Amino acid sequence: MFKAILIERSSERSGPRVAELDKSALPDGDVTVRISHSTLNYKDGLAITGKVPVVRSFPMVPGVDFAGVVEESTDPRFMAGDAVVLNGFGVGEGHWGGLAEYARVKGDWLIPLPEGMSPARAMALGTAGYTAMLCVMALEKQGVTPGKGEIIVTGAGGGVGGVAVLLLSHLGYDVAASTGRPEEADYLKGLGAKAIIERKELSAAGRPLQKARWAGAVDSVGSHTLANVCAQMQDDGVVTACGLAQGLDFPASVAPFILRGVILVGINSVYRPLTDRVEAWGRLVREIDFAKLDGMTRTIPLSQAIDAARDLIAGKIRGRLVVDVSA
Repeated sequence: MFKAILIERSSERSGPRVAELDKSALPDGDVTVRISHSTLNYKDGLAITGKVPVVRSFPMVPGVDFAGVVEESTDPRFMAGDAVVLNGFGVGEGHWGGLAEYARVKGDWLIPLPEGMSPARAMALGTAGYTAMLCVMALEKQGVTPGKGEIIVTGAGGGVGGVAVLLLSHLGYDVAASTGRPEEADYLKGLGAKAIIERKELSAAGRPLQKARWAGAVDSVGSHTLANVCAQMQDDGVVTACGLAQGLDFPASVAPFILRGVILVGINSVYRPLTDRVEAWGRLVREIDFAKLDGMTRTIPLSQAIDAARDLIAGKIRGRLVVDVSA
């Protein structure tokens, strides 16, 4: 038997609960992992609260991330005792996920836990940190160097935004952090932000082309915020889009793209080639200030994850939440 958060939908029961499940109930897969830590991302909050229909089948164990140790494997790449990490691949949506003491998954979805990183810190980063690193890599690939100008990070109080601020400042970029919580200014400056932008400056409908300010952007918000960021980019500026906290819509015009040569890069962190995942995690080990990461992280037991997910969707959580599934 093992503990897990279970989301059910039936005439007798609906919604999430902490359940005791038999290991025989685990779905098909090549590798069985004893999970030590998971985390809560925005998508996990949506799944647990049901605010958006993220879950594609029921019953479901949510959790798009986990870190743990292989217990059984028929995949020759992994042996019992190997430390592994998983991000994405529909886990926690269509396949039982990481908010549990056990998971059984395809070996293709796993990578070795990077050397020098503990499972707890891997989940302090989780999909949020991994996505932030993919955004940074995309900016670099498009030639955005620290000398090109300021980078804006939207949703900076959240997981992706906070890690993006931390990474970009460490790499020498001047970072402006956009947040709807002005009381978090000192926290964001502690992560390395040079300037704080109030969310309301970006969240309402704006002109299709505005004063050029930014050389690059990491946007986890979408909707009017993303449209305004694009409208404020410098010539040949690069915007990485990875989230939809404000909405799925994109009420923009083509003006920034044809008059300033702005580049919009979508970041798909869920289905990513193995080489990209390994590169991103390898860079996280080298580029993250772990003392600052620890300072933006709180650890909770599995029993508190449902309430924490509701707080996350309500905008009451800053930084990162690690779930110690055995606590």
